[in-house]
Amino acid sequence: MGAPPGTSGVTHSFCHLRPSSLRQHPAKHGVAFRVLILSNTTNVNSGSLQSYHIAFLDKRLSFEAQTFRVPTMATIAVVVKNQGKKYDVEVDPSSTGEDFKLQLFSLTNVEPERQKILIKGGQLKDDADMGKLGLKAGQAIMMLGTPGSAGGGQLVRPKDQVKFVEDMTEAEQAQQVGATPAGLVNLGNTCYLNSTLQTLRSIPELQTALTEYSPSSSGFMAGMSQMDLAAQLSGLYTKMSQTQEPFPPMNFLSALRVVFPQFAEKAKSNNGYAQQDAEEAWSQIVQQLSQKLTVKIDADAPGVSFVDKYMSGEFTSSMECDEEEARNGGEKAIVSKDRFYKLNCHIDGSTNHLRDGILAALSEKLEKKSEVLDRDATYTKKSKISRAPKYLTVHFVRFFWKRETQKKAKIMRKVTFPQELDIVEFCSDDLKKALIPVRDKVREIRKDEEDIERARKRRKKNPEEDLDNIPGGAGLPSEREKKEKKEKEKALAEKKGAEKPADEDTVMGETYKTDAEIDAEKDAALLAAKKELNAVIDPELREDDGANQSGLYELRGVVTHQGASADSGHYTAYVKKSAPVDPKTGKKGEEDGKWWWFNDDKVTEVTVDKVEALAGGGESHSALILLYKAIPLPSSDGTMS
Repeated sequence: MGAPPGTSGVTHSFCHLRPSSLRQHPAKHGVAFRVLILSNTTNVNSGSLQSYHIAFLDKRLSFEAQTFRVPTMATIAVVVKNQGKKYDVEVDPSSTGEDFKLQLFSLTNVEPERQKILIKGGQLKDDADMGKLGLKAGQAIMMLGTPGSAGGGQLVRPKDQVKFVEDMTEAEQAQQVGATPAGLVNLGNTCYLNSTLQTLRSIPELQTALTEYSPSSSGFMAGMSQMDLAAQLSGLYTKMSQTQEPFPPMNFLSALRVVFPQFAEKAKSNNGYAQQDAEEAWSQIVQQLSQKLTVKIDADAPGVSFVDKYMSGEFTSSMECDEEEARNGGEKAIVSKDRFYKLNCHIDGSTNHLRDGILAALSEKLEKKSEVLDRDATYTKKSKISRAPKYLTVHFVRFFWKRETQKKAKIMRKVTFPQELDIVEFCSDDLKKALIPVRDKVREIRKDEEDIERARKRRKKNPEEDLDNIPGGAGLPSEREKKEKKEKEKALAEKKGAEKPADEDTVMGETYKTDAEIDAEKDAALLAAKKELNAVIDPELREDDGANQSGLYELRGVVTHQGASADSGHYTAYVKKSAPVDPKTGKKGEEDGKWWWFNDDKVTEVTVDKVEALAGGGESHSALILLYKAIPLPSSDGTMS
């Protein structure tokens, strides 16, 4: 609506703002803002563009605004006193208390929510009609309040400049939340290596340790960083984090072939390099990292091997002769402790699940000379886990040497594996005692969380649903029934109020809790349960942050193989997407449950059912290596780190 030319006064208009530069104000793109324009103007022609300072609740921004002049009532000049200063303010009788507060914000920098305006002995409310307050010209109004930390002061540019994706460097784009990670170029039968490197990269502690790694400056390897696998892996992961384009791992591959010549074997069919076993590459890389990569536990203490801390466990084994004659002759079982870097899953005709294969691998037969019998005898070695690492590698022993073909043949049998692995039954008695209370408490809390979430969803879907379907809800009144009962009780109480004697006891009606009160109580109970969970963690395990403290693992990565033998076919990797992290606060969000499928240079987002289909049963992709991570546990205050 236009105003006659030459009209002067205070313009109070609501308009749709168009940012003068979408580059500077990307968050406002495509959004029309209805805000109060506070500016004394004269001779503003309808439809012209003017530059204004707009008062918002937390900042001032300069926009170009299309001003629509609205005829206003005669304004009232008042004086506002604040912090020893006086401000002349023109009040539009058609405005509200909120509009008046915005005017004062533009003058005093005191945010509306921090203002306390006293008019006629009362406090001005946001919805007050300024025209009905009986304001008079020259009237003094007191305003209490001071600018907050974010409100006062001069106009300043934002600390963090907003950038559009097209303006970012390749490295900045790669580090954005939700960015697709870089694939690896196949350099000629190197899919075995690419899949191994992508799965190992999913260990955040490994990436942190590698960024702090510096090659040895003394001894034989001084100046030979090109053959240092830890240094090459550090450089490779750094470059991969700075791009979304497929990257060729040439330097790492060259170092691997120098340190382990077996990976430089040539193919018999052509002059290219031969396909290799991904499990062998995994084991050799982990072995090198265990020798070179260290982490500090205490600032003053020497570093410990990263692999020993986070990726290796300990077996307590007992080896006993199978022949009774040796035992009767006084031969004792041999007890030993051995470090392990992976659990094997042996596969035979009776293996259907990962558990079956692990149990089979923990009991093995071997022959050795018996000192009592003075001859070779068969012994049974039984192993139990006495320390479980934070990151557990499980190897499906699918390949075996076939004499007829002189190749590593593949066992095609289907063997299923869980998304969450419970290792308690594989542990020693002492470790079981430490793990079981924590594991059981975790499951108890999960059940409570599921019940609470199920009830919330049910209420959201149908607030008046039959409460008999809710555990513990049979016989409880619905919200409508509660309201009707309260109204009846109120009417009955009013009727009896005039009739009952003064000394008669007041009849109290039933009281019910609101959904919000019930939810708050359940959330408080969950928090208390999580604190109890932290309290039952074994003291020794609590000190070992590189160990599993609950006996439960979640699946984080899978190396797969497609084909009939280790020396042919194709390897790929599946890695579970990690939770997004706010770059400013460092706070983790929720995982979406999806996975990245790394097929050399191609990277695709897939759902969990693709991973669950990797149990094998043919020449299609089947799991060869599983990487499990210990489930996170709450801290002493009940929160998840």
